[in-house]
Amino acid sequence: MAGSISDVKPAFISDEVAADDDFIVTAARPNTGATIANASFASGGARILNVTTTGTGDNAKTNTVVGTDVFGNSLTEVITSTGSAEAVAGTKYFKTITSVTSSAQFAANLKVGATASAAQSVGNGIRVRLKGFSIVSGGSAGVIEFIDGTPEDGTVLFKARTIGTDNTTLDRTIPQNGVLFESGLTIKYTIGTVDMMTFFFA
Repeated sequence: MAGSISDVKPAFISDEVAADDDFIVTAARPNTGATIANASFASGGARILNVTTTGTGDNAKTNTVVGTDVFGNSLTEVITSTGSAEAVAGTKYFKTITSVTSSAQFAANLKVGATASAAQSVGNGIRVRLKGFSIVSGGSAGVIEFIDGTPEDGTVLFKARTIGTDNTTLDRTIPQNGVLFESGLTIKYTIGTVDMMTFFFA
């Protein structure tokens, strides 16, 4: 008797790209569009971005970031500076960055970088059933969110917590048909709390 063929697929996330305050735009004073130093992340994930000013008189000046979201769809965010020599974080997760455009020239150099808050898709936005996962912990404990949809607009269906002891593994199998993510599965995590994650989905 022939055995049945499984429809379960694995997906891997290995992301140890540290937060970097000038990863996207190094110190510069663009009149409008900035020169992009890095347009994506080696891990293939998405990050919250931040803008750091070094001069005075930059209150209310803005930088418009254009790129793609965790599923590869178009994404735009305006990050407004609130003072001088200050870092302001955005709220949207960018997988790629196409452009950064200032509303006016800043008084001194500005930088655009990536925070430690990260997200990555499993299945790239398609409807999936999560059947199980294996998480190798980083050196500190942290919460991992399992989101139906994008990290900006989706719904957190459940959470897991890393152990906080480096290279310690957390394995979970989800019974029956698994957990359904109608709008696509996004994993949201903090850099340094995980070394590698494996997700089994169908």
